[in-house]
Amino acid sequence: MSIFDIFEQIKSDKGSSPSGPPQYIIVGLGNPGEKYANTRHNAGFMTVDALAERYKFSIKKLKFKSLTAAADINGVSCLIMKPSTFMNNSGEAVVEAMNFYKIPIERVIVCYDDISLEPSKLRIRRKGSDGGHNGIKSIIYLTGKDNFPRIKLGVGAKPSKDYDLAAWVLSSFTPEETELMHEGTEKAVSCIELMVKGKTDEAMNKYNS
Repeated sequence: MSIFDIFEQIKSDKGSSPSGPPQYIIVGLGNPGEKYANTRHNAGFMTVDALAERYKFSIKKLKFKSLTAAADINGVSCLIMKPSTFMNNSGEAVVEAMNFYKIPIERVIVCYDDISLEPSKLRIRRKGSDGGHNGIKSIIYLTGKDNFPRIKLGVGAKPSKDYDLAAWVLSSFTPEETELMHEGTEKAVSCIELMVKGKTDEAMNKYNS
């Protein structure tokens, strides 16, 4: 193996060797299975997948009712999670991981879809209500707290007020929207890099729509 090959291998392992127990949990909300892969409700999964792509690791270890990965994100040891519980029971996975690693709710960053924002738009909050989102509702119910930071990714509003909400969030993005979502998830990853360094205010100022 040449020096160049070794260097490329080191680069490919970026983020795959955490420096210790996780200091943060980063959760992307969504529904498991290929059927839901490109749907609006899976914006959280798309975000942590973009994070994995930037840092060159795979989210594939089954733990805490989730697909998980341990990675250093911007120099901070993190547990990355994609709950396999389906959206409405996301809190089960989050609570298991929190309890195991004794991580406080303030260090759980949750990424999820928001129909009040257009694709590529973000809204970062330190805390808040569930806003009618069932995944967030589950986390708040099972932890008893709502003071966890979250990144909301715009997925577009319903075509009309009479359009069924469940049908809308489980619908697929158009090719044009997919491009915008790529832009949005890249910005969300940059937010995560700031937030794990305690720079949530900076992330809010820079990326909030």
